[in-house]
Amino acid sequence: MTDAAEKLEARITELRAEVRRAVTAGDRATARQLRAELRRTEDAWDSAVLGAETPQAEAPPERTEAAAMPIREHVHRALTLINAPASPKLVLAVDQSFFSGAITPARLTSLRRDEERSFRASPYTRPYYICAALTADHLAPARGLMAVSTWPLAQRMIGPLSPRVDLLTATVRLAEHIAAQPDCGPGARRVMWKLSVSIPGVQGAPDTIDPVAVIDAATRELAVHRDEDTRRRAEAARRASQQLDEASRLFGVRLGVAGRRRNELG
Repeated sequence: MTDAAEKLEARITELRAEVRRAVTAGDRATARQLRAELRRTEDAWDSAVLGAETPQAEAPPERTEAAAMPIREHVHRALTLINAPASPKLVLAVDQSFFSGAITPARLTSLRRDEERSFRASPYTRPYYICAALTADHLAPARGLMAVSTWPLAQRMIGPLSPRVDLLTATVRLAEHIAAQPDCGPGARRVMWKLSVSIPGVQGAPDTIDPVAVIDAATRELAVHRDEDTRRRAEAARRASQQLDEASRLFGVRLGVAGRRRNELG
């Protein structure tokens, strides 16, 4: 074998060992990332040793790159655009319509659990974690909502007005993206339209809706709710900072645990 092939073979051995260690440690996200690298390295070894196969139609570079990205990076990118706690359904729709569309529902099922396990095993070793939004009353994980650990704690709190405020926030963010990049496809406009149909003053079908008009209408309604929602979220964030440890501030606690901590603090 050539020197290049021998180096690839050594790297394959290293990657297999790293995959086993990640699986043993329960870090499934890292294991998936390493497994993807292992597959690419094995393909390179096949080409170096066995020769290139008959060329086939290549996937677009952005799709190939997206397929190699860890699922957590796809979710982080979608949530960063939305800039508010969001359901897996909305995260999937945004990834599909605004980005690569590489997320599948099955891959989201255990993501937050994997992120929590990774954080508890080795806190803050990653630049961010996909974590939970927390209910303002019980400081428990808000059902079906994903968030980013680097957001301010108050932004991850969910009070009575927060679902509406977050919908309006997401609508403005997507509309701004579409207004700035008019070449966004019809899928992106449809996602924006679905979010905006309940906003007073918004008119038009998915293919005719005006993103600037959507921004104006959503911003007007946000002005009605934002101050009260901000106040309640800030209050809940202060309680969370006093009552919860670092992991619980990111991933929430069971209702019974939260109640006991409130009693202990008086």
